Amino acid sequence: MKLLVLLLQIGFLYGFFILGQLLRELFSIPLPGSILGLILMFTALSLKLFPLRWVDSGATLLLAFLPLFFIPATVGIVDYFDVFTGKGVLLIVVLILSTILTMAGSGLTSQYLSRRSEAGKELS
Repeated sequence: MKLLVLLLQIGFLYGFFILGQLLRELFSIPLPGSILGLILMFTALSLKLFPLRWVDSGATLLLAFLPLFFIPATVGIVDYFDVFTGKGVLLIVVLILSTILTMAGSGLTSQYLSRRSEAGKELS
């Protein structure tokens, strides 16, 4: 039964992807269909058109495998090895700085949201 629920939830998420693709093609929107689908799903969840439990387990499962989706992009760098040759030190510096900035931004955002959530609970 749990497998069926997961498959239905992933199918529901996929439906938003397909809807985003259709909107992109119909209206010639210069955004990827996946982004449009994500915006549509966010809007639907924000407006409470459907409950979060309809997609929660399926989204959690997909997020668990998210790093696997980036492997093809990483392997694709091999095709452009000549672009990166001679820039190793610069690439390492950029990689370290971008990682630090990403971690700092994520940490500050999560702390802000946590404080805001706690303040909201205290008011209740």
